[in-house]
Amino acid sequence: MPDKLTLRLDQKLINRAKKHAKEQGTSVSKMVANYFEALKSDKKDRFEESLPPITKSLVGVLEGVDISEEDYRTHLEDKHSS
Repeated sequence: MPDKLTLRLDQKLINRAKKHAKEQGTSVSKMVANYFEALKSDKKDRFEESLPPITKSLVGVLEGVDISEEDYRTHLEDKHSS
């Protein structure tokens, strides 16, 4: 069973939160819970969740591959030289 949490906020902020919750068809408690839930995700997870599916599928494919910037420059020079 969920526990109760008391927050002390400016009345204008409370009213704005209630209005927003009503517009979204949820409760202020649920909005706060969703916010706290999002805090447990690290930045990498939140970043990956925002990517389009194709881009998301490519995340990490080069993990463990040791390619330096110099290697990349050499590759580009070879690729674009006549």
